[in-house]
Amino acid sequence: MKIEVRPYQTQDTQALLDIINYNILHSTALYDYNIRTYEQQKAILEDKIAKKFPVIVAEAEGQVIGFGMYSEFRFREAYKFTVEHSVYVDNAYHGKGIGNVLLAELITLAKAQNLHTMIAVIDAENQGSVLFHEKFGFKTVGIIKESGYKFDRWLHSVFMQLILE
Repeated sequence: MKIEVRPYQTQDTQALLDIINYNILHSTALYDYNIRTYEQQKAILEDKIAKKFPVIVAEAEGQVIGFGMYSEFRFREAYKFTVEHSVYVDNAYHGKGIGNVLLAELITLAKAQNLHTMIAVIDAENQGSVLFHEKFGFKTVGIIKESGYKFDRWLHSVFMQLILE
């Protein structure tokens, strides 16, 4: 399967929304309870782009199968060289290397923007994502216990960091 990575376009919004909403309903990848509307998702994506942050899409055979993005880690000026990223892959395409392609591209883009640090915030139950990030050199720098509550249980957030060099 040939994977093409390209910048987000408005016509991708529904496919990205479908991936996000699946994760909201079926996983702890997002700590949201309610699915998003098309308008909400489009506004989130356009806000990132307006702030000069990338939103990238993975496509195979003309179908959107994943996406990645990053944006502010925190909103104070001194954090301007640090970003928090997200990578999401259509559930039907997990385990096919799409996340690898997306994260590698996000790292390349962050370096090109002269950023210094990338942060991943991962639910502790998602050890696959922790191992995935470790392959790229991310290190666990902290765990915030019981920081989220979803699916009738407390969730712990793992903070992972990659210092870009």
